[in-house]
Formats: sequence, C-alpha cells, structure tokens
Amino acid sequence: MSKLTAAITAVGAYVPDFIMTNKMLEELVDTNDEWITSRTGIKERRILKEEGAGTSFMAIRAAEDLIKKGNIDPKEIDLVLVGTATPDTLVASTAAYVASEIGATNAFAFDLLAACSSFLFGMSTAASFVASGRYKKVLLIGADKMSSIIDYTDRTTCIIFGDGAGAVLFEPNTDGLGVQDEYLRSDGVGRNFLNMNAGGSIMPASEETVKNKQHFIFQDGKTVFKFAVSNMADAAAKIMERNNLTDADVNWLVPHQANKRIIDATANRMGLDHDKVMMNIQKYGNTTSATLPLLLNDYEGQLKKGDNLVFAAFGGGFTWGSIYLKWAYNNN
Repeated sequence: MSKLTAAITAVGAYVPDFIMTNKMLEELVDTNDEWITSRTGIKERRILKEEGAGTSFMAIRAAEDLIKKGNIDPKEIDLVLVGTATPDTLVASTAAYVASEIGATNAFAFDLLAACSSFLFGMSTAASFVASGRYKKVLLIGADKMSSIIDYTDRTTCIIFGDGAGAVLFEPNTDGLGVQDEYLRSDGVGRNFLNMNAGGSIMPASEETVKNKQHFIFQDGKTVFKFAVSNMADAAAKIMERNNLTDADVNWLVPHQANKRIIDATANRMGLDHDKVMMNIQKYGNTTSATLPLLLNDYEGQLKKGDNLVFAAFGGGFTWGSIYLKWAYNNN
C-alpha cells in the first residue's frame, strides 16, 4: 500500500483594497521611501479599513476564494485551522467563527498561534491530521490584521507590517506528492525581543497599559534580524541536506516575507538562483501568518505538478523552521 501523504490541492487569498505606500508613511514618521525599500524591500502594504472588521473578515474571504476556485463543497471540510497572531478576540476561536461563516458545518476548528511561523506550523498540523487517515479535507488559513496592533508613530514597526489572508486545502495523496519532511524549532528567549507586552494574562489591559502604548507590537529589530537570518537559513539548508536535495532539485523557495535581506540570505545559503525565490514583500509587506499562502496564490500559475518547494519561516517566540513539499497539481 502506498504511503499516505498530505498534498495541497487548492489555494485562495484576500488582501484589503486600501494601499498604504511608503510615501504615506513619510507623512506619519521620520522615514522615506528609499530608506524603507533599501532595508526591507517593501514598497507598499494593504490595510483593512472596514469598520468593525477583524482577522476573520479576511480569513472568510480567502476561504471563499479557495472554495470557489477549487469548486469545493464546504460541508466536506473536516477541519478548519486559522493561523493568526491577531485573533478577533482572545477567548472565542476565530477559526470556529470562520468555519460557520463559510458553511463548513461538519468541521471542527481551532486557532494556531506561532507568530510569523503560524502558517508553517499549521502546515505540519494539517498534514498530520490528513496523514492519520481520519480526515480527508483540512482547510488551513493564515490571516492577520497587523494594523490593529501597530503604533503608527513607531517607525521601527509601522513600515514593516500589512494585513492579508491566504488559504490552502490539504487532502490525502498516495502518489508521493505533498509534505515530505519538516524541521521545526522554537526558543523561548525570543519573547524578550518581539512581543506585545499587554493584553495577556501577565499584564491584563488597564488604563495604564493603554496610556503606555503596551498593546502595540514591540520589536528589537537588530536582535530579531540576526536570529532570523541565521535560523531561517539554517532550517532551509537542513531540510535540503536531510533529503539530499541540491539547488538544481529545488524548484521554489517559499520564504516568509519579513525582510528582503533575510530572504536573500536564505536563498544564498541554499545556493539558489533568485529566480527560484517567491517574493511579494514589495506589494504586501509582512502579513505575518498570511505571507506563505499569499505567495502560493500569487505564484500558483507558475507551479507544476511534482515541483519541489521548500518553505521557510521565522517568527516571534522565537519560532522557525522549514518544510519540504512536492506540489500536487497543474493550474490549468
């Protein structure tokens, strides 16, 4: 009997209409287009402006896009996972609401939080459920409304992040396609360098925490950059080594879109030509949990059945890793 693997069989995406350019940020903080572009690779990012709309708003639309493109019956979906660092609320599951809204009435659902590695870790989770043989259709969504936790007077963070959502469907495969291997890691020291101090159980919301802007994301840029460059590149190199992959074997690097310099360092460590590197950071910035599925959506037309994809991500916590996947379909 052929080994059961979990393959991606459909993708979908949603980004808000409002485009925040580097020029607009020049009016908010002491920065300029040349500085942002040269250090991050970002030219613009999307911001969700609809009143009362949160992460679920985008997650639902990304899922609906996938359902329409893939001609999926939502009642056949067994599980809905939402990777996010910005859930609608801290108690009620965003995934449960999303599942109900898209008509996935036979699915159970839960959120997964690993900062910018949420979608990568979600891939591992989704693949494990499918490979168990008990679940046939697992919908994984990466979605974040980063604008809800960004201080637009802090130039170290406001230039980086944007809003968006992407979705993929995992299904069983017996032809050797889908997820082949994974290398996932974490280090709790990271909470000191990339976090949101208030709003959790250590520091509940108060008048003081709001006044001190402690509900916005904080990042020690230099430390995070150093950790990200070494660990993301190491993880991608490790996955190639473990699977005896050369640069000629890898068709695409699918890297988290945090900073173009981190992406370039990862590609260089893998020995990859840069035309094999998926990149849309210039359009969307860092959408945290949504970067990887947004890449798949943007490059779907260029992917061919059997292509070797190496995913790599790094996020707060710290969390990081790499996944090796064989693409399962041609987009006709």
